[in-house]
Amino acid sequence: MTKLSVNINKIATIRNARGGEVPNVVLAAQRIESYGAEGITVHPRPDQRHIIFNDVDELAKSVTTEFNIEGFPSRDWLDLVIKANPAQATLVPDPPGVLTSNAGWNTLQHGAFLKEVLMELKSHGIRTSVFIDPDQRLIDGAKDVGADRIELYTESYATNFLNGKEAAVKPFALASKHAHEIGLGVNAGHDLSLENLQFFASSLPSLDEVSIGHALISDALYFGLENTVQMYLSKLV
Repeated sequence: MTKLSVNINKIATIRNARGGEVPNVVLAAQRIESYGAEGITVHPRPDQRHIIFNDVDELAKSVTTEFNIEGFPSRDWLDLVIKANPAQATLVPDPPGVLTSNAGWNTLQHGAFLKEVLMELKSHGIRTSVFIDPDQRLIDGAKDVGADRIELYTESYATNFLNGKEAAVKPFALASKHAHEIGLGVNAGHDLSLENLQFFASSLPSLDEVSIGHALISDALYFGLENTVQMYLSKLV
C-alpha cells in the first residue's frame, strides 16, 4: 500500500500570518499521525515564510511516523536536516524566492553536485530522494548519483487529468516502472488531490509514498482534518 505523508507547510503559513503558536504545527502533526497518516513532510525555505527552522527541530523530537524534510540543499538546509536526522531527505531544485516547487532536477547537468550532497546525507543514515520529472534519462541519472528514491513531480499529471487521465498518467507509470526495475524507490507529489489521487496510485503499482499538502489542508477546511486524512487514505487502498 502506498503511504500518505502529509505536508504541513500550510498550517505554518496560517500561524505565521498572525504570529504566535496557533495553529500549532507540532500538535497538528501529532493529530495527523493519530488519524492514520504514515508520514509528515515539511519544506523549510530560506525566507522561512511557512515552516521555520525551529519547527523542524521540534518536529524531529515528536514525529513518530516517517519524517520527510524537503528542500534545496544549501549548507544551512543540510545542517538542519543532519541535526534533525529524519527518515528521508528530499532534494528539490527550487532556488530562493520561488513560490512553490516548479521543476525537477536535471540529474545529468547537476550530477556532481547531487552526488556530493547525497553521499553526505547517506553517511548520516538518512534515506534520500530526488524530486524529478518523469524522464527515464534523468531517472537513470538519479540512480547514478546515488539516490535511494525519486519523487515524481506530478503537476503535469494534475493539470492534464481532466483532459484525459490515461494519457496524463502514462509517462508517470512508465517512469515508475523503470525506476523500480533499476532499484529506485518511487515517491510522488505536487497537486495530487482527492479528485486525481486514486487513479494515479492505481496506475503506479510500485508507488511507495505520496506527499500531499496544499490540497489536503485546503480540504480540511471543509471536511475537518481527521475526516480529510481518512478520505485521502481511502484513495490509496
